[in-house]
Amino acid sequence: MFRVPRPIGNPKCLSGGTTPVSLPLRLPLAGLAGEIRPVWGGGRLPWRRGRWSWRSAACSGPRAWRGPPTPPCSAPPNLVVLLMDDMGWGDLGVFGHPSKETPHLDQMASEGVLFPNFYTASPLCSPSRAALLTGRLPVRNGFYTTNAHARNAYTPQEVVGGIPDSELLLPELLKKAGYVSKIVGKWHLGHRPQFHPLRHGFDQWFGSPNCHFGPYDNKAAPNLPVYRDWEMIGRFYEDFKIDRKTGEANLTQIYLQEALAFMSAQQASQQPFFLYWAIDATHAPVYASREFLGTSQRGLYGDAVREIDDSVGKMLSHLKKLNISENTLVFFTSDNGAALISAPDQGGSNGPFLCGKQTTFEGGMREPAIAWWPGHVPAGQAGRSLSGIVQQYWEGNQDLGELPVEQVSHQPASVMDLFTTSLALAGLQPPSDRQIDGIDLLPVILHGKLIDRPIFYYRGNEMMAVRLGLYKAHYWTWSNSWEQFSQGVDFCPGQSVPGVTTHDQEEHTKLPLLFHLGRDPGEKYPLSFTSAEYQSVLRGLAPVVQRHKETLLPGQPQLNVCDQAVMNWAPPGCEKLGKCLTPPRSDPKKCFWPH
Repeated sequence: MFRVPRPIGNPKCLSGGTTPVSLPLRLPLAGLAGEIRPVWGGGRLPWRRGRWSWRSAACSGPRAWRGPPTPPCSAPPNLVVLLMDDMGWGDLGVFGHPSKETPHLDQMASEGVLFPNFYTASPLCSPSRAALLTGRLPVRNGFYTTNAHARNAYTPQEVVGGIPDSELLLPELLKKAGYVSKIVGKWHLGHRPQFHPLRHGFDQWFGSPNCHFGPYDNKAAPNLPVYRDWEMIGRFYEDFKIDRKTGEANLTQIYLQEALAFMSAQQASQQPFFLYWAIDATHAPVYASREFLGTSQRGLYGDAVREIDDSVGKMLSHLKKLNISENTLVFFTSDNGAALISAPDQGGSNGPFLCGKQTTFEGGMREPAIAWWPGHVPAGQAGRSLSGIVQQYWEGNQDLGELPVEQVSHQPASVMDLFTTSLALAGLQPPSDRQIDGIDLLPVILHGKLIDRPIFYYRGNEMMAVRLGLYKAHYWTWSNSWEQFSQGVDFCPGQSVPGVTTHDQEEHTKLPLLFHLGRDPGEKYPLSFTSAEYQSVLRGLAPVVQRHKETLLPGQPQLNVCDQAVMNWAPPGCEKLGKCLTPPRSDPKKCFWPH
């Protein structure tokens, strides 16, 4: 017996009554050349003009999927994005880490879809988060710098800029479909009042505008504030303790409780919700709560990963307990690759990939990623088409109870796709007045489709590389400067590849360095310039790159100016706590970005 995926959205809308049953595969199937197509509503999941519609899937068709009370027919699926900080591709057991200390995330993968070819939009935190929430490359949404060529920039306390009002963020757009949105954890898209997340679509916030660096003396720099909604409720190290000696902090547990309470409240109100859980325990200085300290084979970083894994398990269990798991898409990923400069004590693993955070090699840009949606994402296919499984079943060669553990999609995908996919689930169109870089992954997640698309690797204002299919072409290479490297800053420890991990910015626009990521995921063996394979691939890549550059309209750079006067001296609510500090005189300067 194989459980046919249920209609998307609220199954109660189809007519209501009894518990869903497992259907035998010998149902009328429409077109075995493709995927299994359920027989309700005419035999196939509804797509309109190439886009999926949850409304017609959930609220039309003659057949009834019946069960316990669920949200009303007008409610689209809930959305949960679990965004880790500096977690590497190789940190999870399901991605091959030998410690096997992530049982809940591994189980999530076994019940969902694993994406081994999932990318961030930048090898650094702030730009990647801006890309996720806008569906646009950082060079388009303004989260980059023009102070120097190909430099990573982000939003430390002294940065003047932030997310522009002209950008439309996901929670702002989801309001049109009745969503309530909450961010838990790190915002990192600007800390001045005009950049507050509640001014950009979120309804609730518990967390901080910046990373948990510190402690500071509140003279040269203030300790970072923690907000509840519009106002600060304390500061890191003062009111929210982080022990830099032991690594003990209770923040992940606090963030977990915020998430669970939000889910419960939204289930009770029967409103669709978007939860953006953006915690930073795996960003140096790494922390974990007392219960998890000393429990990992990997040291403190592993303790933090184990606590995150446990928290994800509790969130998924809570969704099931609330009876809304089958109406909630959960997506787990990270903002950029592991910070190898902090490893092994304070940094993670990028598996077989080259270098790490700050670089546009695979280790800096490829992320762990899992999609989970019980009843809709068919678990256990391991990337095989359902039609092939059905054929073997008919021939007596396939026991459907013995399928491989997880479904694997080899779709090249991006954090920007979460923007477009979420809008599709809500029945909304992306904004038509701007270039959106994210694509709709629903055909991938629900039907195992593969969509041809390029992946662009940006570092600041420069397109460093492009992936198309299994080939990646480097148009520029740079790890970091000789000056920084000589001071012990190494983004590629133990991984020097001559001519590739260069410490000078090397241009290859006329003859790109080309790698086949299937045969050479570690980017160690560039294809010969004279080979027929190289020439053929380059002919296919050239028009893709040309079109991209010709249509690129860069946004106004937001990360050029720094000023100590704009730091978190006196955030909203500080007067109630007696925690307002006097800012220094304003002295704006060009920010210095060494990498």
